[in-house]
Amino acid sequence: MNRSLIWLGIALFTWGIGEAMFVIFQPIYLQQLGASPLVIGWILGAAGLMMTIVPIPSGHLSDRWGRRQMLIAAWVFGIFATLTMALAKNLFVFVIGILMYGFTLFVVSPLDSYLTAARGKWTVARAITFSGIVYNSGVMIGPTLGGWIGDHYGLRTVYAVATGIFIFSTFFIFQIESQPRDHHDPEDPPADLLKNKRYLSFLAVFFIVALVVFLPQPLTPNFLENQRGLSLTQIGTLGSIVGIGTVVFNLLLGMLEARKGFLIGQVGVAAYAFLLWQGTSFGWFAIAYFMLGGFRALRGLGVAQVRPLVHESQMGLAYGIAETVGAATTFIIPPVAGYLYSLNPFMIYPVSLIAIAIGFVVSFIFTPHAKHVQPEHIEFTHQL
Repeated sequence: MNRSLIWLGIALFTWGIGEAMFVIFQPIYLQQLGASPLVIGWILGAAGLMMTIVPIPSGHLSDRWGRRQMLIAAWVFGIFATLTMALAKNLFVFVIGILMYGFTLFVVSPLDSYLTAARGKWTVARAITFSGIVYNSGVMIGPTLGGWIGDHYGLRTVYAVATGIFIFSTFFIFQIESQPRDHHDPEDPPADLLKNKRYLSFLAVFFIVALVVFLPQPLTPNFLENQRGLSLTQIGTLGSIVGIGTVVFNLLLGMLEARKGFLIGQVGVAAYAFLLWQGTSFGWFAIAYFMLGGFRALRGLGVAQVRPLVHESQMGLAYGIAETVGAATTFIIPPVAGYLYSLNPFMIYPVSLIAIAIGFVVSFIFTPHAKHVQPEHIEFTHQL
């Protein structure tokens, strides 16, 4: 394995611990600060908007400026964002921290590009799922730790501890090596991405799937606390379980052709929504959160399907556009989820199941098959 991948893996693992300590509790802490479910939905949607506007410029900058530099910038900015949330004493300042943290999603396209370039003999799918495996190994630890700290010392303390872990993680990201930038032949430039029909067609499918699989998630922590009576420690344990599920799904699906893994991941999210809707005990919720690991894997597998559709010199920008398409769902869906929750907290899950079924059919029909994928040619098929 490339030496830089080892350092990157350690950085992702430690970041996963810190981030997972508080992310699952964001809606609950917002509620503690006085936000209603509808307002929580809008706040999370605003954070999602921040996530949406950054992958394209960051992908372009990673192609021009360098991937290592962009990764370091993201780690450092994440420290300041989390510190802002830790120091916040009211909803307004805390929301500023949330928006700042949403901005750190500019890390994703440089990260995907760095992994792709450093993968050696690995497939693109395996390289990208590697990041999911190491990051979510940290996620196994973070939520349980965060829930315990939240129950004993309050959720605000969780953000302070996470900031310290992020500082530790940043030391490791500084150890990775720079990569040479890719260039195209000026005599034979690649097609403009916005004129690449095969690439744009896949992005449309990716958007639909990313939209529907996110719907059951934003207000579920509130649902578990308010409707199911779970404690912060229990909810944190569920967050750790999703980390286990994500590692398992990434390991298994990363060995498959990306299209197959993309479809199986959607089935995992459907199981998650069904079990939350119909389950009545912690055991069923634990299984649900394990199955949610399919969501974390399918996002990476969706991006992995982009690589054969574009030229190497466009990789950062192409990944950035794909991540923007996926991230767009994070500002569209939370207000919708908040509205459904305010009408009936149970309504989100059957609505999500219908939407996920539609997304599965669309991706089953229109995503490309591995046997048709070549570096310079791809055909979309309506048959298996």
